[in-house]
Amino acid sequence: MSEESRGAGEGTALSTSSRAFLTASWRHLCLLNYPVDPGLLEPRLPPGLTLDLYDGRPYVSLVAFDFLDTRVLGVPWPGYRRFPEINLRYYVRHGDRRGVAFVREYVPGRLVAWMARALYNEPYRRAPMESDVALEGDGITVRHRLMVGGVQSLTVRAAGPPTVPPPDSRAHFFKEHSWGFGHSRRGRLLTYEVRHPVWAVWRDATAALDWDWGAVYGPEWAGLNGVEPASVVLAEGSPIAVAPKRLGA
Repeated sequence: MSEESRGAGEGTALSTSSRAFLTASWRHLCLLNYPVDPGLLEPRLPPGLTLDLYDGRPYVSLVAFDFLDTRVLGVPWPGYRRFPEINLRYYVRHGDRRGVAFVREYVPGRLVAWMARALYNEPYRRAPMESDVALEGDGITVRHRLMVGGVQSLTVRAAGPPTVPPPDSRAHFFKEHSWGFGHSRRGRLLTYEVRHPVWAVWRDATAALDWDWGAVYGPEWAGLNGVEPASVVLAEGSPIAVAPKRLGA
């Protein structure tokens, strides 16, 4: 069974939730994780949130993955069912809820980027992109290319089979978040829930990154040029459902 047909079948089962705005299958999620100065993130925090720390430090993750069988309100849009995304995210808390917020998100489709900005004020941009996944024996290689400020490339290699790490592991901290946060144009907190099973991860993940952080995310991020990630996670992924929530502002 192909990745797309597997994702379609599982995604259909998950899309029965009437409250889900978006359903899809997110596959082969590459997470490159970097500790950063809190001053890079605190001015970006949506209202009412605090930074969620790992080992006492805030982190950002460069995340690259594939959308499969994408549906909005249950409707598949021709030409927008399968595409890659690359985002830069950071980790936040709203009371006891752990979640993520985004510095910037790239997709190849103008309509996807426009909808995300118009409906949720998410920091999406459109850019030429491509991705590729190769399975070789018990290993996997995932490649992404982003054409912003030149050609940016990310390659992650890992070994299988994927297994679910323990809940106190570093991999679990970075890959498992049920909440996403942002802010409206009026500055009010926006919240959405992301539902999916706990993801398995591939073993011994390593990354090769040729990335101009300043060109892609702004000059304040240029300090990450040439820096090795503190950890690399390659999650198998699954069907997901995204539902907006009202938690107050």
